[in-house]
Amino acid sequence: MTDLKHNHEVSDCHESGRQGRAPAELKENLIRRLNRIEGQVRGIKGMIERDVYCDDILNQMAAVQSALHSVSKLLLESHIKTCVMERLKEGDQEVTGEFMKTISKLIK
Repeated sequence: MTDLKHNHEVSDCHESGRQGRAPAELKENLIRRLNRIEGQVRGIKGMIERDVYCDDILNQMAAVQSALHSVSKLLLESHIKTCVMERLKEGDQEVTGEFMKTISKLIK
């Protein structure tokens, strides 16, 4: 995992609407990865339409799942280092329950 720069101008991770603000470098990285994943998913759809051998399709699906997992880990790391830490420093203990629910969903 790359070391992420966390240069938030203004923290708004917990304001109304719970909007986060990912550092520009991370945001660009996530979008680039998601665009690649989107292309892979379209490719899988095309493979199904062309009746490609099931094992080949399943291998591509595993690659997409792995790529999504990698994106999730990057975003999770940033979330911990920014929003979660900021809310804890402000005494907001509610963030721990919220964070644990998110982790539970990710490890299913």
